[in-house]
Amino acid sequence: MRRRRWRATSALHWPDAVGEGVDSRLFHIEFATTDYGLRAWVTGVNGTLETTLAYWQVIAGEIRRLTPRALLVVDDMEGEPPPPGQLLEFVQAMQGQGMEAVRIAYVERHADQLPQVEFAGLLANEHGFNAQVFADEAAAVIWLRYGGG
Repeated sequence: MRRRRWRATSALHWPDAVGEGVDSRLFHIEFATTDYGLRAWVTGVNGTLETTLAYWQVIAGEIRRLTPRALLVVDDMEGEPPPPGQLLEFVQAMQGQGMEAVRIAYVERHADQLPQVEFAGLLANEHGFNAQVFADEAAAVIWLRYGGG
């Protein structure tokens, strides 16, 4: 299988807290086709529900376009994931975007964020997704290729 790579870059703009000026948050996604499906390497700055939704919607668009059997997301972003109170809102917003049909492995590179990301993974599984969170990319790839609990 020939491996193909491409990038998606986005900037989100919204008014700052006092309504003046614009705050920009950037994220970059490098996609690659693999023997197990699609790999998305996400970098940039996170910390809000809006940023998380935006980059996942870009990923969902590639899932709908390419229809891979599996997806590996490697999160190398700075900043925190959305607060726990917003994780259910995130999962519900992703329903119906085509992600339910693929096996999703999510690698969180910041070990201190694993509990919060694992909570999001549990919510995703409760809402029709087949997702697993990993601290290690090699373990995630094995799960995507061969299955397991």
